Amino acid sequence: CQVNADRRKNTAKNHTCTHLLHRVLKDILGDHVNQAGSYVSQDRLRFDYTHFEAVDRETLKEIERRVNEAILADYKVSTDVMNIEEAKKSGATALFDEKYDETVRVVSVDDFSRELCGGTHIDETAKIGMFKIISEGSIASGVRRIEAVTGRAAINYLREISGITEELSAAMKVSRDELLDKVNSLKKEVKDKD
Repeated sequence: CQVNADRRKNTAKNHTCTHLLHRVLKDILGDHVNQAGSYVSQDRLRFDYTHFEAVDRETLKEIERRVNEAILADYKVSTDVMNIEEAKKSGATALFDEKYDETVRVVSVDDFSRELCGGTHIDETAKIGMFKIISEGSIASGVRRIEAVTGRAAINYLREISGITEELSAAMKVSRDELLDKVNSLKKEVKDKD
């Protein structure tokens, strides 16, 4: 048996990033936000959270910005094994419906985040690279989902978006800066013909 180091490292980046995202969601949307599920792989992350309304585009941009600021802050990530009561007193966040043993593992991202967690993590947030939200939406009453990418996957996603923008600019025969105005002009033209 052998660990695929690259796969594990990318999964760890995404996992640590869910902790950053959870903290930022609480800070921006409110303390009512709680983790309702998550999925991490080497390619992406998914984070389900409790919230009662849609999150507008500007708020999503701010969430993304703050997570990236936490990444760039290069916080140290550490783990401690302690008694469950000690963990609660330290301010560690726990999932309310989980059953925990008397001894738990606490993952701390400096003073930024502290959660009970048994998963794999990186040791410094800067190793995540960057964070990009791909989608956000409702999955159930009072539960929303953010899907995102980090590191190389985020770079590849932005490269793909940039390529699409370049192709659209060429097809419309305008610069990238003029592309949105051109699309809005065409939309108005079509609407006026109706």
